[in-house]
Amino acid sequence: MAGASNNRVLMAMSGGVDSSVSALVLRDAGYDVEGVTLKLFDNDDACIEGESTCCSLKDADDARQVCLELGIPHFVYNFTRTFNADVMDRFCNGYLNGETPNPCIDCNRYVKFAALQQRRRELGYDYVATGHYARIAFNEETGRYELKRGLDANKDQSYVLFHLDQETLAHMLFPLGELTKPQVRELASAHGFINAEKAESQDICFVPDGDYAGFISRRTGSTFEPGNIVNRSGKVLGRHNGLIHYTIGQRKGIGVAYSEPLYVFAKNPTRNELVVDTDENTRCTSVEVDDVNFIARTSLREPERFTAKTLYRQTAKPCTVQQTGTSSIRITFDEPQRASAPGQAAVIYDSDTVICGGTISNSL
Repeated sequence: MAGASNNRVLMAMSGGVDSSVSALVLRDAGYDVEGVTLKLFDNDDACIEGESTCCSLKDADDARQVCLELGIPHFVYNFTRTFNADVMDRFCNGYLNGETPNPCIDCNRYVKFAALQQRRRELGYDYVATGHYARIAFNEETGRYELKRGLDANKDQSYVLFHLDQETLAHMLFPLGELTKPQVRELASAHGFINAEKAESQDICFVPDGDYAGFISRRTGSTFEPGNIVNRSGKVLGRHNGLIHYTIGQRKGIGVAYSEPLYVFAKNPTRNELVVDTDENTRCTSVEVDDVNFIARTSLREPERFTAKTLYRQTAKPCTVQQTGTSSIRITFDEPQRASAPGQAAVIYDSDTVICGGTISNSL
């Protein structure tokens, strides 16, 4: 990351070690940094008692303390309305429609980037920065900004950032893109940050107990009726306790005794059926993807060879990608993959560069 002077940055600070060290790196590089913590929801919105493991008052206090130590201002922005509509409501609606949405991607897309970039423009700042492990580069040949993997392969977060457009990338900074997590912890410890050894949250922030079905029921008033568990031939194998409790690709917790392990292949909300089968019978060769955002390219003129990820922790798999519409693609894998859950993201890579990404609509 090149140094800067008189460049004003809104640094999104969650109270964790990553965003804290990001603020440190920016300050030391000569940026004019303002730390901002986002208030995303009230307990009443999430129908919970007590505090979640992230986005809490303690997190805001940790961010404020780090800003005090760095000598930079700290503010709290109230984005509860945006978060309610574009994250929690989308999460509920996705599950009710038989999908498996990713609320962290929606939070990035609609809150940490779209809404915060709008605030940046209103206040006259030059950049928004976050603690994501990813990199941005400008390709002189194509005239486009590119999103690249973070150098720490264990922490790379480019998968959840596929939605970034050219305007946003031009006004984004990822200070940790060249660092590893151990290096970040070392920097935090060396500067005496109170969150240097703070654990990372693994929860959905508005579902701290992990009971997302209970959250959706309380928030929407919906009930989830039991129904049949069937194989791909339609044979009834047992009963499920509500489709919302299952996701595509799931193995454990299906509740059916069988000679081989069973995996969830599909959910049929119309018939209230959970479709399961053996490993061999739940694999697919192609994935259809909608709402595709192109980053390194403006489009794909013909089928091309890339690698693709359909899960955050997955190793990118060799594939052929064909554009099927203005904002849709089909991914055909070299080897069959377990069926992907509609609502999850598929991201296309050329080496360490993100070509495009979108939302899975179907597995074939």
